[in-house]
Amino acid sequence: MSKMVHPVALVMLPIVFGLCVIRKFREYQWGHCKSSSPLTGRVFLITGSNSGIGKETARSLAARNACVIMACRDMSRARNAISEIRQTTPAGTLVPMQLDLASMDSIRAFAREVLELFPQIHVLINNAGVYVPLSANQKTSDGYEINFGVNHLGHFLLTELLMDRLKESAPSRIVVVSSGLFQRGVIDIDDLNMVNRKKTIGKKFLNAGYCASKLANVYHARELAHRLKGTGVEVYALCPGFTYTNIFRNSNISWWHYIVFFPVAFFFMRSANQGAQTVLYCATSEEVQGRSGAFFRNCSEYHSCYVLDPETQTSLWRKSEEFVKKP
Repeated sequence: MSKMVHPVALVMLPIVFGLCVIRKFREYQWGHCKSSSPLTGRVFLITGSNSGIGKETARSLAARNACVIMACRDMSRARNAISEIRQTTPAGTLVPMQLDLASMDSIRAFAREVLELFPQIHVLINNAGVYVPLSANQKTSDGYEINFGVNHLGHFLLTELLMDRLKESAPSRIVVVSSGLFQRGVIDIDDLNMVNRKKTIGKKFLNAGYCASKLANVYHARELAHRLKGTGVEVYALCPGFTYTNIFRNSNISWWHYIVFFPVAFFFMRSANQGAQTVLYCATSEEVQGRSGAFFRNCSEYHSCYVLDPETQTSLWRKSEEFVKKP
């Protein structure tokens, strides 16, 4: 047995060492937010901040003495997240508030409460998201396809409701957490609920609904940047990178995907804290000032080969306005 173990070890050790070297090199490429100045008196609002990237963003901002509004669907999980953060981070102010981005009534009620409680909002971080297969046929309480409704439309309405307060608090920022998968997205203005495409692409691993919603995030950020020129409110979209979070909790990933894919992906997947770095960079760094409308990845501006269509951008805005104004 010992004679067999030795040659196996000789083969495995270089492989493991090589993977570790690759991992460290990747971590270097991912970048790190170097901004560390105190954020005393600054108010940040983060959607989906009870877990993953949102929670780590809240933790880092609180450590710099910021006031963080943690907008979460589940208040019990929000309070648990705060308790966990407080074990390592006693500084700052963490305020849990209930928000369900799948319900426009909830969004409006949340915005009213925020505006009553906070005279200033300096940074809005649209972070919350879902990844639900189109084959699941899930909809928001208002009848919209769940990926589009939560990831884009809910944040669109929330941003509009808080816009005047953001302008009053200028210089302020809106940070839109998108994904590199926006480059795989297709938006059909006449079929934003993706009714006509469910049968053909609804079961793919990279589902069309999620990718389209991330493309909508990019269009939203760009149109906001255009409309907010001269107001003191800057807008940035970003990709946090392939991060270990619970975003796939509603996906239809088969068990063999987990067995085959995730052991390898571990060496290339970011922790939630590493995934939060570009969010923190866009929310706090002075380096991004003056680059409203840009897309960021790995704590630097990213120029995609994907060709964005100005007409689709404008049409999506108009459709989104129409949807959120419906009774």
